[in-house]
Amino acid sequence: MTFDIDLPHRAVLGSHMAYREAGSENGPVALFLHGNPTSSYIWRNILPHVAPAARCIAPDLIGFGQSGKPDIDYRFVDHIRYLDAFIEAQGISSAYLVAQDWGTALAFHLAARRPDFVRGLAFMEFIRPMVSWDDFHQVEAARETFRKFRTPGEGERMIIEGNAFVERVLPGSVIRKLTDEEMAVYRTPFATPKARKPTWRFPNELPIAGEPADVHEMLLEAHLALAHSRYPKLLFAGNPGALVSPAFAEGFAAKLHDCRLVQLGAGAHYLQEDHPEIIGRAVAEWIAKNEARRASSDRPFPGL
Repeated sequence: MTFDIDLPHRAVLGSHMAYREAGSENGPVALFLHGNPTSSYIWRNILPHVAPAARCIAPDLIGFGQSGKPDIDYRFVDHIRYLDAFIEAQGISSAYLVAQDWGTALAFHLAARRPDFVRGLAFMEFIRPMVSWDDFHQVEAARETFRKFRTPGEGERMIIEGNAFVERVLPGSVIRKLTDEEMAVYRTPFATPKARKPTWRFPNELPIAGEPADVHEMLLEAHLALAHSRYPKLLFAGNPGALVSPAFAEGFAAKLHDCRLVQLGAGAHYLQEDHPEIIGRAVAEWIAKNEARRASSDRPFPGL
């Protein structure tokens, strides 16, 4: 029995990427980017709120959800290539980026390379270069678990053989209890050990203490670009959060240009599962406000 809809697919780099869509073809695009080990399914209760304000497109990253699983390494650079190809195949010329977890790393990197593409950035529980393991997570036990995920042999045993990211990390980082039907959807793409490679690779890509060096450098540059960016931003934070505490979010938002902070209350990492209505309505209002502001600035002066 399936508990999710069959999604449309777009041919991408010899494979395919599935996606959800909602809203008017005439509206600005809102591109929703998920993280590990989820899929566009995590946005399912948010898209209906945003649809009146935008053309919502939420892809399943390559190797996740209903997208294909080509024989690649599933490194951060691979996801960049496939996402770029998906954006081109969809004919998206500009978009609001709405992102969580590794979706934020992709969004930051995209925004740094193509600032004119970004109409605005809404983000939560975001990836950033971390000086040490002490900067990684709010919970010491989680830091130790992720150290094991990055230990050769042990990480494969836990994630590829034991499916730890789906069975432990996901439900353990949502305040409410996910239903059997919801868990079934999240389990489906990773039913076999071979299918779980993408969920194992991502924790090994986290830029912690300078490693991996290439991801660290890319996200260092992306965050520098973010710090100097002028496009509007919307940051959501949960309490206690996982990667981002309420206090850290407050300080981070204060240093950015045009960044509004929304404190959601009780939440850990997968905030979309605990606060879809608040997130959805806030994103819709934020997009509508920004579009009105853009229209006003484009309007010629009277008499000209």
